[in-house]
Amino acid sequence: MSTQKFGFTRSAVALTLAAASAWLGSTPAHADDTLDRIKERKRVVIGVVVSGGPFGAIDPATQQLTGFNPEVARGLAQGLGTDVELVAVLPSNRIQYLQQKRVDLLVASMEWTEERATQLTFAPTPYYRNGGAAIFRKDSGITRWEDLAGKPVCLSQGSNYGKPLTEQYGAQLKGFRGASESLLALRGGNCVAAVHDGTLIYRLVEDDAEWKGYAAPFDELIPSPSVVWVRPGEKDTAQAVDRVIQGWHRDGWLIATEKRVGISRPSAALVELQGAARAQAPLPQWAQK
Repeated sequence: MSTQKFGFTRSAVALTLAAASAWLGSTPAHADDTLDRIKERKRVVIGVVVSGGPFGAIDPATQQLTGFNPEVARGLAQGLGTDVELVAVLPSNRIQYLQQKRVDLLVASMEWTEERATQLTFAPTPYYRNGGAAIFRKDSGITRWEDLAGKPVCLSQGSNYGKPLTEQYGAQLKGFRGASESLLALRGGNCVAAVHDGTLIYRLVEDDAEWKGYAAPFDELIPSPSVVWVRPGEKDTAQAVDRVIQGWHRDGWLIATEKRVGISRPSAALVELQGAARAQAPLPQWAQK
C-alpha cells in the first residue's frame, strides 16, 4: 500500500497547522505506542469502510478511495501533521485490522455502542451520526419495521443493526462481508430487505436508476454517533484525534465536506455539533457517552 498525500484549501491548511501545533505541543514525550509510532514515521495508517456511495467508494479509474470516510481520514492525518495511508476495511474485519495493528485508527462507519466501547477506545467527539435504513422492493408489502418479523434480512457481518433487528423486530438475519454483497443478495431474492447506513441506502433509492423499484421509507434504526476508534487504552491517540474533530466542528469543515462529497440528506447532527462547539457548550445529549 502506498502512502498518499493530499492538498487542502487555505482555510483547511490554517486549521491543520493550528491543530498540529496543539497536538505536538500538548503530547507528552512518551505517549501511547500508536501516537509515538505515528510521530516517528510521520505517517498514520487509517482503516476506512468503502461500501459504495458518498460515504466511501473506490474510483474505478484511479483506484483512489473517495467519499466522506476517506476525506475524514485524510483530514485527520492533516490535522495530526502527518502523511496518510488509507486501508479499505470491511465491517466484518475492521476491528481485527485495528487489534492486529494493521491500522492505527478506524474511520469506518462504526457507530458508538456500549459493547464496542468495552473492546476499544474512541475519540469522544462524534464526527457524524448514522442510523440504519431498510431497503426493500416496493411491492413487498412491507410498511414498517415490525413487518420484518420472521423474514430474512441481509446486512453486513459485525453491524450494530443486528441486535435490534432480532431482539425488537424478530428478523432472521443473513450476514455478508460488506454492503455490496448484502445488496446483491437482496436483488437476488435471498432476503426481503437489507439494512445498512442511511447515507448509503438513501442515495440508492433517490439517485440510482437500478434501484427504481425499491424503497426506504422508515425512520432510521438506532441513530448513533459515529466516532474514530483506536486500540484499548490508547487515550493519548484518542485525545489527539479528538482535538482535530473539535476544530472541525468549530470551523465547519465537516459540513463543507458533506456537501462536497454529495451526501443527499445533510446531517442535522453536524449543525447541532457545530453550534455546541462554537458556543463552547457541552455535546448534545445524544452525543454524550
